Amino acid sequence: MRDQGLFFEDFSIGDQFATPGRTVTDAEITLFAGLSGDFNPLHTDEEFAKTTPFGRRVAHGVLGLALAIGLSSRLGLFDGTGLAFLGVEWSFRRPIFIGDTVHVRFTVRDKRPAKKPGGGILALATELVNQRGEIVQEGSRTYLVRTREGGAA
Repeated sequence: MRDQGLFFEDFSIGDQFATPGRTVTDAEITLFAGLSGDFNPLHTDEEFAKTTPFGRRVAHGVLGLALAIGLSSRLGLFDGTGLAFLGVEWSFRRPIFIGDTVHVRFTVRDKRPAKKPGGGILALATELVNQRGEIVQEGSRTYLVRTREGGAA
């Protein structure tokens, strides 16, 4: 982890990053159900989940997206330099099960100056990957990042 994140100028198209992993727990799925209000039995009822094609409970899809963003933040790339999370396009490819260990790989896909001085826009091609090397979720995240000379925007 770094003391301060990188500035817009520090990133180049093609830069690649990988996060540490973390194991998804039953408690996290239960807590996410409570936080989101999504108590779909696919996530909360083991007996029901046994009757589905998955055969067991799966994590909420949006929990996977939240994990991807949280894992990415552990790298400290935007600490003190990230100004805004502008958007996401996201696909859910495979289920995430209790006990899966996931990590994130992402690449700077595009960068451009923002319309207003002080920041630049980064597009990050992102993959959430399980312990078997399978991409479980993927997409693109877009951030507004401070420029070195920009100060607060």
